[in-house]
Amino acid sequence: MIRIKELLTGAGVLSIEGTTELEIGKICFDSRQVTPGSLFAAVRGTSADGHQFVQKAAETGAVAIVCEEYPAVMQDGVTYIKVENSAEALGVIASNFYGNPSDKLRLTGVTGTNGKTTVATLLFRLFEELGYKAGLISTVENYIHNTVVPSTHTTPDPISLNQLLAEMVDAGCDYCFMEVSSHAVVQHRISGLKFAGGVFTNLTHDHLDFHKTFRAYLEAKKGFFDGLGKDAFALVNADDKNGAVMLQNTGAWQKTYALKNMGDFKAKIIENELSGLLLDIEGQEVWFKLVGSFNAYNLLAVYGTALLLEQDKAKVLTVLSRLTGAEGRFDYVIAPSGIMGIVDFAHTPDAVQNVLSTIHDIRKGTEQVITIIGCGGDRDKTKRPVMAQVACDWSDKVILTSDNPRSEDPQEIIREMEAGISPENKRKALTITDRREAIKTACHFAKPGDIILLAGKGHEKYQEIKGVKYPFDDKKILIEQLYQNS
Repeated sequence: MIRIKELLTGAGVLSIEGTTELEIGKICFDSRQVTPGSLFAAVRGTSADGHQFVQKAAETGAVAIVCEEYPAVMQDGVTYIKVENSAEALGVIASNFYGNPSDKLRLTGVTGTNGKTTVATLLFRLFEELGYKAGLISTVENYIHNTVVPSTHTTPDPISLNQLLAEMVDAGCDYCFMEVSSHAVVQHRISGLKFAGGVFTNLTHDHLDFHKTFRAYLEAKKGFFDGLGKDAFALVNADDKNGAVMLQNTGAWQKTYALKNMGDFKAKIIENELSGLLLDIEGQEVWFKLVGSFNAYNLLAVYGTALLLEQDKAKVLTVLSRLTGAEGRFDYVIAPSGIMGIVDFAHTPDAVQNVLSTIHDIRKGTEQVITIIGCGGDRDKTKRPVMAQVACDWSDKVILTSDNPRSEDPQEIIREMEAGISPENKRKALTITDRREAIKTACHFAKPGDIILLAGKGHEKYQEIKGVKYPFDDKKILIEQLYQNS
């Protein structure tokens, strides 16, 4: 239990009606979760405004209400706290409620369009191998040292996030590595957290359904770096033109990494093969198990971060050379027939091109590349035609299919993808709406030595259709079909 006044430190309080001496046993922003003795934060969300549920929260037992405007009727015995921004205040209150756990960890945030999961996951595995207890907050799964915690969002809500960080502190973790999504920055999910550092991977076309413009998307990412303290580091990809933008207003210690341009941490690709990457990192040649130039950037980001967190260069490179990538990221299998199947989370035009260009680099020249690709429903529609065209440009055959159609008609999504395919590429593409059938057909088309890329869903174990998540595992189904045809 903690008193209201102890929760409000740094929360941007404008005024208070009632006593701040009451004790709080729970904080929430969903009125359905209110129990007697709760603090309820009225947050303005994308689909509902928490201010509409203030009265209900008070009647259910909330003894404190955080809001941006006072309700017309205030209930006796309830303390009302007016703030400028409820979402931002909630992050600070949640941090205070759980004892400010980010102050007790070295918390590193990783942001960017592509590579967040791989960089955060590699950092977690690296520090565990170096002998530390670490935490991971990612799209695929969360870890508290060696305990797995299911992941529902790239970046959890501020209450869940601080609870998770507090559990890491209790478990004796020294470090935590987390993905920071653009949504999380705009929605103030990371408010109140203290970061030891931030990493920027790259910025390409994504999430315009939410941010509306690329500039707004960029500003969201930049907002994370703007909020870093002077004791933190900001490590950015100098080969991405937006890397310099991230550093414009940050008070953090500025560092860069690069393969092409000048950087504080520099690497060069010597060999890029199916079996891995040979990199020259700051004058030292090291063989890594990860494949592709995009993973060269990911490895360099991890290396730079580890050194900024005061780790030994030789130990870092030794451990990194043994690590494999995150689930569903260039996740490949070779069937007895010699057909290679690759599952990848690529769901932006740039990510699809990165994966296909990597396949192009490692193929011998005679194999077919067959790409199975769809686009998610209720998401950025502008990338649909671009993704289809990119897939056709870099593949010999393309099967357009369903991804997670959500509330949309999957055939309409596919029609929007088809609109981007140039006349000369039309002959390469066919449509099979059912994803399982699309995978089966690709495996039937493939001959020994051919490469099948199954893009979009990666690690996900479901397909979301009309609000229902049906079991669906891309890699499992791909392996079944490859072995049936062997």
